[in-house]
Amino acid sequence: MTILITGANGSVSSALLASLKGQKARAMVRDPAKAPEGVDVVVGDLDEPSTLAEAFAGVDTLWLLTAMGPQAPHASMNAVHAAKQAGVKHVVRMSAIGAAHDAPTRNGRLHALSDHELRVSGLDWTIIKPGFFMQNLLGSVSGGTLYAGLGHGRLGMIDVRDIADFAAAVLINPAPHAGRTYTITGPASISLHEAAATVGATYQPVTDEQAHTAMIGFGLPDWIAAVSVEYGRAYASGWGDYTTPDFAQVVGRQARSFAEFARDHGLGS
Repeated sequence: MTILITGANGSVSSALLASLKGQKARAMVRDPAKAPEGVDVVVGDLDEPSTLAEAFAGVDTLWLLTAMGPQAPHASMNAVHAAKQAGVKHVVRMSAIGAAHDAPTRNGRLHALSDHELRVSGLDWTIIKPGFFMQNLLGSVSGGTLYAGLGHGRLGMIDVRDIADFAAAVLINPAPHAGRTYTITGPASISLHEAAATVGATYQPVTDEQAHTAMIGFGLPDWIAAVSVEYGRAYASGWGDYTTPDFAQVVGRQARSFAEFARDHGLGS
């Protein structure tokens, strides 16, 4: 069985390739000069349909991850069409937590469009909706203070490595997961005050304007910065304050706690 991994240079797909070590996995990249090492590589671009037939040839299972942005439904549409043309049997799609037509973020509403398209495509499918990434907090601690635009909400945040392990379990044996939508979280819903205390810091919420300005300063496009602020408002309202049993039921262990994540990344004293 050949598994094709899209978004191969991103944080989730990079971790997924590590989780799939020993499996027949193929990584799709736009630029072969930036291809990950140690895996089979094909060149393709989800925004360019003409590049996908060769990249998808001989693929049994597709990991479909699209870059965040207003063009994401276009990329997902191209991938689903190419998968049908190539005879792909199963598509495992990474959506977003709370993706729905009435989601409080543009990203969530765009994902809802692509989720629906996949469900009615005639292909076997699985949709994965991961919670807030713990890795999003890397680099947010300065001088003993954790800064974030998430207000005082609690989040069932998850380690990217666990998203990868979950996706790998589905990709390796997709049949039991056909027609399933999973929302995966960490083992506990915690506040940023608790997260900060775990790493020996204090939490300082920042305003929407401060968060947006900081993200623009880091070089993020305005659309992504603005949508990230939308997520921040939603999380501050308690929108992400829950956990689910989906991860443990599929993987057979609990997801990593924030304390484990912090230790593994050398955070705190």
